[in-house]
Amino acid sequence: MKARLLHGVDGLRTFAVVMDKGDEAAAELVAFARREGIDGASLTAVGACREATLGYFDPEQMDYQDIPVTEQAEVLSLVGDIARHGDEPAVHAHAVLGLRGGSTVGGHLQRAVVWPTLEVVVTESPAHLRKQVDEETGLALIRLEDG
Repeated sequence: MKARLLHGVDGLRTFAVVMDKGDEAAAELVAFARREGIDGASLTAVGACREATLGYFDPEQMDYQDIPVTEQAEVLSLVGDIARHGDEPAVHAHAVLGLRGGSTVGGHLQRAVVWPTLEVVVTESPAHLRKQVDEETGLALIRLEDG
């Protein structure tokens, strides 16, 4: 993975993050956010992966059900955010993957092995975003301060 600062003003930064063949996208995004001290940001990406695991949150089971993708796929859209969960950055992203023949699959990004690249734009937000565990679902969700 390589990253370059594209723009920075008043403490807000925009980065290009380009992942290499074999990088695991979710883990690399967390490592990048940790290294750059990112507390809150949005992200978008396009590229491709050779395999992935997406997730569907089942509210009856209160857990993610795996959606395995075991073939080369185009990352048609990957959108999400980075926020703090405790002392660590947490990435919450959803992906739509294009499969051979034109069908698609989508869900919560759990992991994706990049092949040949994933091009990500990370834009810091002006307010720090914090995640707190929602007692009903057990999920870490962004909580905005009142006011």
